[in-house]
Amino acid sequence: MITLEDFKKLSLKIARIKEVAGHPDADKLYVVKLDIGGEEKQVVAGIKKAYTPESLVGRLVVVVDNLEPAVIRGVESNGMILASNDGENMAVLSPDKDIVSGSIVK
Repeated sequence: MITLEDFKKLSLKIARIKEVAGHPDADKLYVVKLDIGGEEKQVVAGIKKAYTPESLVGRLVVVVDNLEPAVIRGVESNGMILASNDGENMAVLSPDKDIVSGSIVK
């Protein structure tokens, strides 16, 4: 278990997907450009089997904004798109109505 204080350390925000490209070195990964309240970030996301680039561009998603940067198969990732997977299906977490990019998830 984590404490409430540990959970509060996470910065969860709404981001709009601006661009999606295949990862140059991985079949299951995308390199995704996000707009998080006027700030652009790049993340590497393992959602390629579930989504086409066209179905993602313009979509609002929930991201971990303060995750330590990581290099994933040679590409820097500066956050994480949250998704759920039940073994057969994958779904990115999205707000159920339009909301401003950069909005805080509480």
